Amino acid sequence: MAAPGKLTRIGLAGLAVMGQNLALNIAEKGFPISVYNRTTSKVDETVERAKAEGNLPLYGFHDPESFVQSIQKPRVIIMLVKAGAPVDQTIKTLSAYLEKGDCIIDGGNEWYENTERREKAMAELGLLYLGMGVSGGEEGARNGPSLMPGGSYEAFKNIEDILVKVAAQVPDSGPCVTYIGKGGSGNFVKMIHNGIEYGDMQLIAEAYDVLKSVGKLSNEELHQVFSEWNKGELLSFLIEITADIFSIKDDKADGYLVDKVLDKTGMKGTGKWTVQQAADLSVAVPTIASSLDARFLSGLKEERVEAAKVFGSGLNDVLAPQEVDKAKLIDDVRQALYASKICSYAQGMNLIRAKSIEKGWDLKLGELARIWKGGCIIRAIFLDRIKRAYDRKPDLANLLVDTEFAKEIMERQSAWRRVVCLAINSGISTPGMSSSLAYFDSYRRERLPANLVQAQRDYFGAHTYERTDVEGSFHTEWFKIAKQLKN
Repeated sequence: MAAPGKLTRIGLAGLAVMGQNLALNIAEKGFPISVYNRTTSKVDETVERAKAEGNLPLYGFHDPESFVQSIQKPRVIIMLVKAGAPVDQTIKTLSAYLEKGDCIIDGGNEWYENTERREKAMAELGLLYLGMGVSGGEEGARNGPSLMPGGSYEAFKNIEDILVKVAAQVPDSGPCVTYIGKGGSGNFVKMIHNGIEYGDMQLIAEAYDVLKSVGKLSNEELHQVFSEWNKGELLSFLIEITADIFSIKDDKADGYLVDKVLDKTGMKGTGKWTVQQAADLSVAVPTIASSLDARFLSGLKEERVEAAKVFGSGLNDVLAPQEVDKAKLIDDVRQALYASKICSYAQGMNLIRAKSIEKGWDLKLGELARIWKGGCIIRAIFLDRIKRAYDRKPDLANLLVDTEFAKEIMERQSAWRRVVCLAINSGISTPGMSSSLAYFDSYRRERLPANLVQAQRDYFGAHTYERTDVEGSFHTEWFKIAKQLKN
């Protein structure tokens, strides 16, 4: 308990793994913090951790009133509870004791419209509200996450000194936090970050599948390959942890643990939200969408087992085994992975830009790339290149047409096509790489077969069409003309 008369700087409610670690991070940076959780054992557990990790200035409270009263005014309280109804319940519990000018920050993965609703409701009570994306998992929360606060700018200024110290620190780039923008922009940006993450993870999984299934690489070789990749253009958190995974032996049986992990992928919903938003905004995100579909398909384990009995799942059941040069394959897959990754990030950035325009948020895409360079799950060295691209041209239509990225994709497209063709001919699905390549091929073509689709729409639904040679909207009686020609 905080000593009488000595108020803490900030409060945190919700002490699951992320909440505990973020609270300890804040305390370690020198900010006295009060913590509260409905399940009181979590409070005691957090207090014990604070003692064990260096007698950090963290104080636990078992009831919401004493928790709120222990924080200096204007009070700032971060919530880290499950999205949806639990957030509303926590707000209701805390706001009963808050006063005008106090601030609540939602640090969970919340739907951005819920944040906007709550910000308005809080404003009516004279309270400030922020929706803050927190990325980096439990390790990031403890040692430095990427933070994406959006909503009340006044609320952000009240806590900026804390966030700047708590966020991941990147040399020559600064703390991985910035005021994102108004309304639910912080939660929206975090959501798209997660969508990009879906794409990234799927592409890496496909690279693994091709190397293992066609190249016959062992886990030891995969560990070496991914470790080597993590020294170059693919250097990133996800490549690093992938290399680690291939090195870990199973403690329950012979062999490596990765081979015993069931091939069913879980999800918490942010990837689905991303794809739904893309559809609402008419923004193409095929790489991210295919990664979501891949997770859905992975969930059909029992059906896939039965289908394998019908169709055969081995490569020899599809076509003759592919003869490959292992070293060449590794290099081709590296290039295909990088080119596909550019497409995934381009799609995510386009979606953020479209939403920013719709909502008038005026989001700075280069600044988002900067705060994703450390702490977060998609942190990668090539985010530097993304930032430079938007620094060169803030209104860049697509990352693909940035001079630097365009050159890199052109240099890699032959390898990219070889990998996709090899996978197809080997009966291996690479939906992420294939859809990234299709995205690139569609985007770079001056003319697409959409003219036929529009003609079809006009034929059966009189939806009209535009012409390439004359301005205006046209409708043709296709059926009547076709009937006359048949007669």
